[in-house]
Amino acid sequence: MITSYERMIARRYLLPGQGERFIVLVAGISLVAVALGVAALIAVMSVMNGFRAELFDRFQGLNGHAVAQGYGGRLPDWRRVIEEAKKTPGIVTAIPLIEQPLMGSAHSRVEGVLVRGMTIEDIRKTDVIAKTVKQGDIARLKEGERVVAIGSGLAQNLGLKVGDSIALISPEGTTTPFGTVPRIISYEVGAIFEIGIYDFDKAFVVLPLGEAQTLFDMGDEVGMVMMTTLNPDKVEQYVRPLAEKIGLSALVSDWRQLNSALFEALVVEQVVMFWVLSIIILVAVFNILSSLIMLVRAKTRDIAILRTMGASRAALMRVFMTVGTAIGGLGVLLGLGLGFLVLEFRQGIIMGVSRLTGSNLWDPSVRYLTELPAKTDPAEVIGITLLALGLSFLATLYPAWKAASTDPVTVLRYE
Repeated sequence: MITSYERMIARRYLLPGQGERFIVLVAGISLVAVALGVAALIAVMSVMNGFRAELFDRFQGLNGHAVAQGYGGRLPDWRRVIEEAKKTPGIVTAIPLIEQPLMGSAHSRVEGVLVRGMTIEDIRKTDVIAKTVKQGDIARLKEGERVVAIGSGLAQNLGLKVGDSIALISPEGTTTPFGTVPRIISYEVGAIFEIGIYDFDKAFVVLPLGEAQTLFDMGDEVGMVMMTTLNPDKVEQYVRPLAEKIGLSALVSDWRQLNSALFEALVVEQVVMFWVLSIIILVAVFNILSSLIMLVRAKTRDIAILRTMGASRAALMRVFMTVGTAIGGLGVLLGLGLGFLVLEFRQGIIMGVSRLTGSNLWDPSVRYLTELPAKTDPAEVIGITLLALGLSFLATLYPAWKAASTDPVTVLRYE
């Protein structure tokens, strides 16, 4: 345990003395480097966590935890599949839906769209749609009314607003001697929503299930059954019994299989970013090591005098270990504050830099999400703090040992 006398000496060595300003400069650079490394790690890891969590929530909000897809895009006995799913332990909900890509046209513009048909009740229960409506009212969607809800990006691209009409063009139309005539049905835009995922907002069209069955000429059939479970991380064990029961009717896939490439890439990127940014802290630690070695060299005479006055080797080691750890600790505290400050104003920072550089730093068409998310994990913050403090402490061991090994007789021989 460090004594008050040792703390006093360590505090004195932290302050600049005559001819020691260069050492203080190096120590200051070390402190700033540790702070930047900690801030960068916290900011990047939080953004990566937020990115994964947002994508996870939005994807699962739209696509559930698992789907039972009919072969050939059609599921005739979907009612039996839903009944079996509700009997399966761990599966909470099972809803029928139709989802197919079509073309949408309005104001002489044409865009590719993704049409999803759901029951009215399920549409209103889907929070990522019902609670993200920017214009209109989702309650306007009713069977037989030919009213749809569309994504904000699609509305912008086609120049649509609530009350306008959008024509959905299906290539599977009426067969004639001259070929197949595409089926074109016009719908009124009853609501415009913004999910927050660019690819969905620019293409999604939601309409009642009966309307979708008419549009795709599917009669009483649906395309798939979407399911949610008690725990998405255990979805495989929940849906395995169901897959065995309905294997001849439908193919069961969980969210890992449907989005595996994206989420695996995010995990790899997060690990790589952690190790790359940890190098910043490692470089800062070497600066602490250098500054302490220079401090030991500058204080050699003082160390010898302390040794002749009865200071033990252990006491001198504790003094220099305290100095180095204090530099690292101050850097960590500064980095924590800076990291949380950057996270708090992240969107404003991106917009400001975008204006200064004249470039779009956060392009939703590339980044999936319309805004930069962040989710701070307390365990990761504690881990980053302990990593920085641990490396700072390790950097003090060699200089402290050198200081404790100073021979006062040799140093003071010619004094």
